[in-house]
Amino acid sequence: MANAELIAKINERLADEFEIDIERIQPDALMMQTLELDSLDLVDMVVLVEQDFGFVLKAQDFVGIQTFQDFYDFIDARVNGANE
Repeated sequence: MANAELIAKINERLADEFEIDIERIQPDALMMQTLELDSLDLVDMVVLVEQDFGFVLKAQDFVGIQTFQDFYDFIDARVNGANE
């Protein structure tokens, strides 16, 4: 499970980038719907992750990501070098 510091950083960046109330970002909330992401927003998400976490996302990386917790765990695994 992703650590609290990483989760806070992710939440702050997502709230800022997608202009939503940070309180709406909850681990079990559906990420795409909560952030109201369309295909162009996914490009912004890729850039955000690359800038903040130092790796590039690919379209297939989003296949298993439904909730914010899924996203936290994915980022945590990539940042900490774990391969699931």
